[in-house]
Amino acid sequence: MGKDTSITVYGIPNCDTVKKARAWLAEHGVAHTFHDFKKQGVPEAELDAWLRDVGWEKVLNRKGTMWRKLDAQTQASVVDAKTARSVMLAQPSVIKRPVVAWASGKTTVGFDAAAWPSLAGL
Repeated sequence: MGKDTSITVYGIPNCDTVKKARAWLAEHGVAHTFHDFKKQGVPEAELDAWLRDVGWEKVLNRKGTMWRKLDAQTQASVVDAKTARSVMLAQPSVIKRPVVAWASGKTTVGFDAAAWPSLAGL
């Protein structure tokens, strides 16, 4: 129950939301692996799957600090999945976190304590 290590949490370790998500998983005994964008980069095949499955508008964090630091021209250039992908690969911190690949094959973006028990098989 909830022990499947095929759960992967993607993000950056100092992100408060990622910390909350990882703490929740640990508290509930849910084994998972952590993929650090800063150390391991953004896995392109997975990014493509997120954009396809969840949508670029949900994966791109336009409210975050990194987005606000981008110049206006770069921000304005993001108009579809292809342009969003390019910016996300160049600036992984604009990806909304955490992205979680669940054992079921479902992908979620962000932390939702109400939805996670069923996703984690609890």
